[in-house]
Amino acid sequence: MGACAFDLTHYRALLEAAKTGGYEWASFDRHPRPGYLYLRHDVDLSLEAALEMARIEHELGVRATYFLMTESGFYNLDSHVGHYAQRQLRNWGHAIGLHAVYPRAELDGRFDPVVAWHNPEPEYMSQPIVGAVNVMEEPFFTKGLYRSDSNHAWREGCPHEELAAGAFEWLQLLIHPEIWVYEGATMRESMETMLETKRAEWLEMLAEDRIDLL
Repeated sequence: MGACAFDLTHYRALLEAAKTGGYEWASFDRHPRPGYLYLRHDVDLSLEAALEMARIEHELGVRATYFLMTESGFYNLDSHVGHYAQRQLRNWGHAIGLHAVYPRAELDGRFDPVVAWHNPEPEYMSQPIVGAVNVMEEPFFTKGLYRSDSNHAWREGCPHEELAAGAFEWLQLLIHPEIWVYEGATMRESMETMLETKRAEWLEMLAEDRIDLL
């Protein structure tokens, strides 16, 4: 893997770079100030990947906001893993927001009043949400002060050198855990690794449920 690979080694380097740059881990209940770093995770596919990333952050004293879905086809917040993930994220000091599917932004006691739309369209992406912060509305979303790793690509380059230099006045940084936890040099390779891992997990679950595959 290269120096800016999408893997957990480089993710640790990103977090350390932010510390070197003097940034403060901020939550979306506070408006941007110089030195704030809003570390945001949209959990699209895997609670297990989110927990692996959250554990690393906890070890390094990092606080992030995890956006979890209630309408995911890939995981269930009401499952055993779902309940465990929510408890563990809170125990490690992370915030939990709603990764909502437009137009439904139905908050309940599981979530802080903060929303990130899943695969948003431009016409509503930055519109205010009654009773909640939309992370893509002003002042949280400002050109030049936002970086995203969507689909295994940095649109404006990996930010680690700029973070280490304190080059951003403040920053909202969107990281998708699945891309970093499941190995691969491309989006397809990472997703293939995820699918292989899920197959092994499901085989274990079948055995625990006394399903005979012989």
